[in-house]
Amino acid sequence: MQFIDKPVKIKDIWSKRTTKFSGMIKIAVDIDEEWIVLDDELHADCEAALLGKGSQQENIWGANIYPEKQGDDFLDYIAFINIRPSQNNLSMEILDPLIRDRIKQIIQRLLIAD
Repeated sequence: MQFIDKPVKIKDIWSKRTTKFSGMIKIAVDIDEEWIVLDDELHADCEAALLGKGSQQENIWGANIYPEKQGDDFLDYIAFINIRPSQNNLSMEILDPLIRDRIKQIIQRLLIAD
């Protein structure tokens, strides 16, 4: 598991990963604090790490990055932790375009491509 709050190169994250998912890394993003925890077996584990750092549940969303891909294929917004009827998200996929855009901005700022 890696906690990211400052820009880091994606290739460094990829080379230090502990999970061995094929071409993918699970992440949880705090859209308020602009923190990321990634590289664990479950999005829920990443979420728990953010909660332990002081994040608020309603600000944490799950996604996946695909470091060997580019453009729209680099990121998806699908995780079990995203099912939140209380926040009007009834799907594993993040439906709110504003939340998706916020996550994309944070990821682009913190995860630097080579």
